[in-house]
Amino acid sequence: MKIAIIGGGSTYAPEVVEGFIHRAHALGLTEVVFQDVDDERQGFVAGFCRRMVEHAGTPFRLRATGDLADAVDGATFVLTQFRVGGQEARHQDIQLGLRHGLIGQETTGVGGFAKALRTIPVILGIAREVERRAPEAWVINFTNPSGMVTEALTRHSSCKTIGLCNVPIEMKMGLAAVLGVGEERIRLDYVGLNHLAWIRHVWLDGVDVTATLIERAFDVEKPANIPDMDYDPVLVRALGMIPLYYDRFFYYPTRMLAYLKGRPKDRAEEVLEIERELLAMYRDPATPPVKPKQLELRGGAYYSKVAVEVIDAIVHDRGDEHIVNVPNRGAVEGFPRESVMEIPCALSSKGAEPRRVGALEPEIRGLIHAVKAYEELGIAAAVHRDYNKAFLALLAHPLGPKGEEAEAVLDDLLATNGLTFTGKNRPLA
Repeated sequence: MKIAIIGGGSTYAPEVVEGFIHRAHALGLTEVVFQDVDDERQGFVAGFCRRMVEHAGTPFRLRATGDLADAVDGATFVLTQFRVGGQEARHQDIQLGLRHGLIGQETTGVGGFAKALRTIPVILGIAREVERRAPEAWVINFTNPSGMVTEALTRHSSCKTIGLCNVPIEMKMGLAAVLGVGEERIRLDYVGLNHLAWIRHVWLDGVDVTATLIERAFDVEKPANIPDMDYDPVLVRALGMIPLYYDRFFYYPTRMLAYLKGRPKDRAEEVLEIERELLAMYRDPATPPVKPKQLELRGGAYYSKVAVEVIDAIVHDRGDEHIVNVPNRGAVEGFPRESVMEIPCALSSKGAEPRRVGALEPEIRGLIHAVKAYEELGIAAAVHRDYNKAFLALLAHPLGPKGEEAEAVLDDLLATNGLTFTGKNRPLA
């Protein structure tokens, strides 16, 4: 079996290669091919990963290429993990938001919108090559904003696509640790969009322990270490659900904007420093050929775990439950079948079958609808380079600019990214 990794220069790559090393025999893995537009950077990363494979004595070949067609040709799985413009573009996105008094986080608000507009045309170009060279391949997308990129693929290509994020598995493992049990004993009633989701219920051996977990999180004497539970007790108790990390941008926008403004370095600048250190290690043949500890600082915990488990479930037709990004197909009431949601699914050789979620509570339904409207408009804007769709997408986003500010923000975004969109102020007749 051949697996292509698009974005082979990513410093994350050793994380997923470690996962492949552990499952190589079970998967029948024979070849892993890295592809990237940055040959030098990919050379450092691929060289280190090749040493990892050789050190482990695993049976698959790892090679690197700049040729997309070569990389995906005959692949069974195509993993996408690239970042158009690198961390430098991420820095621009953050600063774009701050210039206009808006949140410009990597996947949320105006920053996430800029990233989507850069990324969607590129992912669809990759999809065209997969359609030609590996029409039966599964595209496993990690590229952010994962939900929008995945929906662009499912709406505008014939590729079999599943979008992944490490947040659901990180939450599940964190909650299992709080409860002192193995993760296999808990199930999550998890619903939302990528980076806008809630855990409505946590079941331990079939028993709902959600309320217990929430109260333990706010125990004054001995609070439970629930991952990213940086919320006011009054909010979480009112919800009766566990909000995820990125929800805080929507619940506390003033607080989060002040936090972003007050950082001496933004996250992109921090990651650039981490990546420089990692690339120096990858380049040095004396570096031990195992995943470096420093990679934990990069973020993306359990990236390899979720990727390899999803691939394994498909290869072996397991029917395991995973929380992934897929078209809704009626699982969540009140949303189009084509809308990509982040929900529990059964993973088998047929792909991801959404578990029924049903109706959403009004306290989360409205926010999800608003952000989903933004995503649909944003995808259309990226695909058609349509100024008006982009303008409307910004207006639809709860963290976007107001009507009198949207034109200036969008024009700045497009100019900063060298994008040309058409249709601005076009007469209706």
